[in-house]
Amino acid sequence: MPITAKEHADSMADYIREGVDRGRAIGNRGPLCLDDNGKLHPEILDAFREHGFYIFENVIDPDEIRELRADTDHLLDHAPVGRDAVVDARGRKAFGQEFAVPCYTFVKPLSDPWGGTTKLRGRHQSKMTEAIPDPGAPEEVVYIMGGMCQTMNSGLRLYGHPLLLTIAETINGPDFVPFNDAVFVKQPGLGGSVAWHQDGVTHWDSPNWDPGIHGFNFQIQLYPSTPANCLWVVPGTHKTGRADIKAMVAANNGSDRLPAAIPLTCSAGDVTIVNRQLLHGSFANTSPDLRVSMTFGFHRRSSVLGAHGALSQKKEVVYDEQRIFERSSVIAVAIDARAQYYPEERRYVYQPFLGMEDEYRWSPEIYEKVIRDYNLQDLAI
Repeated sequence: MPITAKEHADSMADYIREGVDRGRAIGNRGPLCLDDNGKLHPEILDAFREHGFYIFENVIDPDEIRELRADTDHLLDHAPVGRDAVVDARGRKAFGQEFAVPCYTFVKPLSDPWGGTTKLRGRHQSKMTEAIPDPGAPEEVVYIMGGMCQTMNSGLRLYGHPLLLTIAETINGPDFVPFNDAVFVKQPGLGGSVAWHQDGVTHWDSPNWDPGIHGFNFQIQLYPSTPANCLWVVPGTHKTGRADIKAMVAANNGSDRLPAAIPLTCSAGDVTIVNRQLLHGSFANTSPDLRVSMTFGFHRRSSVLGAHGALSQKKEVVYDEQRIFERSSVIAVAIDARAQYYPEERRYVYQPFLGMEDEYRWSPEIYEKVIRDYNLQDLAI
C-alpha cells in the first residue's frame, strides 16, 4: 500500500534511533591522522579494513566547502527541467549539452530507480520503500550530477586533494588508479533512494579475491548528513563475499530496514570512505534536510589492468595500459589545478606521472586535451 512522505518519515524513527546507537558503539570516526612516514595512520587503516568504512572529521576547509556548494548550486540552477529537456526551470539553455556523457540523472521524487531491476548488472537486488511526495512536487528531480572534474573547477581541485590522495596511496599503493565520480543529490522531501547493494561486479570469483579487490569510494559531505538522508552501511560485509540481498530482506519480513545497518552521519566537510564491497544504500529523503555528497573512488592498478568493462559499460571494453594512463592523467591535472589555486598547500606527488608534471599543467588547453569528456574513460570493476 502506498505511503505518504510523512508516513515514511514517521515510520523510520525507531529504526534511525537504533541505527545511531549501533553506529555509536562501533565508532570508526575521528580526525584524519598520518603516521611518521606521511601515510594513513595504521590504527585507522586497521579500523577501515575491519569494518569496511571510516568517517574522517573536518577534512575539507570551510572556505573550500563554500566554493563547492556554490558550484553545485550553479549546476542545479542550470539543470534541465527533466531528462529529455534542453532548457532549465527559467527557460535558459540547460547546462551540459556539450558533453558526451549527460551531466544529470533524474528520478521521480522519493522513488527507487534501480532496486529489483537489471540495471547496473542487477547489483541492486531488492527494491526500497517508495513514498508519495507532497502535492506540487515536480515530475522528476536531479538524482546524480556526473563529471565533476569538467563541470566544476572546485570539483577538479577537490580531486587533487593531497590528504585524500595520500589515503588512496596508503590503501591501494602508489600506482593507484581512478574509478569514477558522481555528485549525489538528496533534495529535501524529494530525493530518491539507492537500493542496498555492493559496488563490485567483476572480481567476486577471482582466484585472487580479497576484501579490497574492488577498491573504495570517498564521499565529501557539503552539508550535514542526517540518519534520514545519509548513506547506511552494514559493517563487515565487505569480507563475506557476494551478499544475497533478497534473502536478507526476506529474512527481515520483507523490510528494507536491515537490522545490522548503521547511518554514516556527518558534518559539512567530513569525508567518508567506504569499501566498494560493503553492503550499503540510502533511503528516500522524506526529511527536510538537503544532502549533497561528492563521490569518487580509487582502485588498485592490479585489479583494473586487463579487466573488462562493468556497470553501464560494454563487457567488450578492456582496460589496457593506454586507457588506464589516459584516465589517470585526470589526477595529474587535478593536482596541478589545486597547486595553482592553493600554492601554500603541500602538493601530492602521484608516482605514475612523476617527471611528467610539466605536460599536465592546468590550463584551458589541457582542459580540452585531458579533462573534457574524461568520464568516457572511467574504470569500473
